[in-house]
Amino acid sequence: MTGPRALVREFDVIVVGGGMAGLCAAIASARRGMRTALVHDRPVLGGNASSEVRMWICGAHGPHNKETGILEEVQLENLRYNPGLHYSIWDATLWAKAHFQPGLTLFLNATCHAAEMAGDRIESIGVWQLTTQRKLTLHARTFIDCSGDSILAALTPAQFRVGREAREEFGEDIEPERADRKTMGSSLLIQLRRTAEPQPFTPPPWACRFESPEDLPQRVRGVTADNFWWLEVGGLQDTIGDAEEIRDTLMQIGYGVWDYLKNRAPEREKAENWALEWMGSLPGKRESRRYRGLYTLTQNDIRDGGQFDDIIAYGGWSMDDHHPAGIFYPGAPTIFHAAPSPYGIPYRSLVSADVPNLLFAGRNISVTHAALSSTRVMATCALLGQAAGTAAAVAAHLGAAPADLTEGEALRLLQNALMEDDCWLPGHLRRTSEMARAATLSTTGAYADRLLDGVDRDRPDSLHAWEGACRDSITFRWPVPVRPASLRIVFDSNLCHEKRMPCSYPHRSDRSAVPGSMVRSFRVEAEDSTGRWRTLFREPDQFARLARVPIQAEVTALRFVAESTWGDETVRIFALEPLHTAEPVLPRLPQGPTFRQLQSAIDAADLAPPESGLEGDRRRGGA
Repeated sequence: MTGPRALVREFDVIVVGGGMAGLCAAIASARRGMRTALVHDRPVLGGNASSEVRMWICGAHGPHNKETGILEEVQLENLRYNPGLHYSIWDATLWAKAHFQPGLTLFLNATCHAAEMAGDRIESIGVWQLTTQRKLTLHARTFIDCSGDSILAALTPAQFRVGREAREEFGEDIEPERADRKTMGSSLLIQLRRTAEPQPFTPPPWACRFESPEDLPQRVRGVTADNFWWLEVGGLQDTIGDAEEIRDTLMQIGYGVWDYLKNRAPEREKAENWALEWMGSLPGKRESRRYRGLYTLTQNDIRDGGQFDDIIAYGGWSMDDHHPAGIFYPGAPTIFHAAPSPYGIPYRSLVSADVPNLLFAGRNISVTHAALSSTRVMATCALLGQAAGTAAAVAAHLGAAPADLTEGEALRLLQNALMEDDCWLPGHLRRTSEMARAATLSTTGAYADRLLDGVDRDRPDSLHAWEGACRDSITFRWPVPVRPASLRIVFDSNLCHEKRMPCSYPHRSDRSAVPGSMVRSFRVEAEDSTGRWRTLFREPDQFARLARVPIQAEVTALRFVAESTWGDETVRIFALEPLHTAEPVLPRLPQGPTFRQLQSAIDAADLAPPESGLEGDRRRGGA
């Protein structure tokens, strides 16, 4: 009998884990020229945000603080193609962002189970792909662990922490007096659908039985706006080693809670027309291993606002510390300790202190348990992922190691690359284009100076968008002909709009749409040395916040004209500037093949089944 097929591949960057952090890390790396692999052990991307878990994406509190970058790009694309907010289409949106990204190779259903070291560096990882029954050996210059569980920490000498630190170790007053290995637990989420008629529910006999409100103190909050995050256990166990037992317990508890709400709860009449739409089978995990990085972010760093020179992302969720006993704890399931929004997160918390070519992003970064209770939410993790992927690329372009980017000009290059890619860094101004500043800027709208102020979002105390109406224009004019490579535009995607997937399905359609503040169609015109104007580019279906328009023409003037929006009367644009360099142009999804084209490709291929594997060996008399 033949053994599993083996495959050896070479990459510049390998990302392990395809949750929101890993997806953003892999896309960021590939867009900056790295041959990138994304290895994920599930059939769908998104991790806790996927259809398998269905936790909504949360992040920084407060107006205009919403996370942008690749995360905002993905969520806006989802609103464009999935206005009904269906999870299967959401899965497809995430898959397409990775699958069609040039330079990115996606390995789904692929489990990282081994790592080979060359001295103190990771040389390669071993992967088993369930669907193809294939062994993979993947080599790379840099590895980024976005697995959540820090799988590469278990396979390499990289140090990590588990559990809660003692209060005195970092001077954190919300930590216990003695260190322990207790963590936050895991949750198996529930989704409900409201119907037009009563929906009786008979529980399976193995469901846990809850008799009265005293069995669920401070938990039940109705049936319309709750994803049942408080169905939580496992914090007193090993959330990795005991994961199967934790899942089994959560299944019994989940069905038991719905039985209680339908059949015995005082508010059961409110649940009469609600049906159990979906019960998860894969628990969403909050905490396991956390890497030891060049810096460990603490509760006090967060409370001080994260004033770091090497800021590469920000948080803003409260320190949301769930009790380790979860649903078995009779008190409040979590305590929301105050945290400023936003606060800075340092690059050093993403770099291994032991393995020089290892970065990490997501809930596994170098933080204490107290700080983790805020940094673990997925919008923050997505920013961390984009920062890690960008850092891997910047380091490679400089011929440096990830740890070399912690200060000086290398750090400035990383930070500006992130801001160019629409990742806001609180307290920093984005470096604006010299070509734009050398031009005479005129508009038929208002506040033209805001287009080049280096702040690509409104703040609570100041506005930063040019404002006009449809058909208004913005013109850059130079005294001599110039040759811009591209035009960078940041539209207003309404950063007070949540854009997140739902936790329940009310009777009223829970549809969403691209925010009305977004420009829907626009054109870019150019004037040449003869004074003749022509249209260089037109976009009829714009729904991304960040756009990069290729120019590559000699011009004396460029003119942008907003033709329509997605609903608002006012057009708002945060940045518009011609660039000397061609920044990574954001890829659009390709046009799919026709059926005839697919049929021709199949007809041209050799589809004869191989005489190998179990069936082939049996035909030859094998065992």
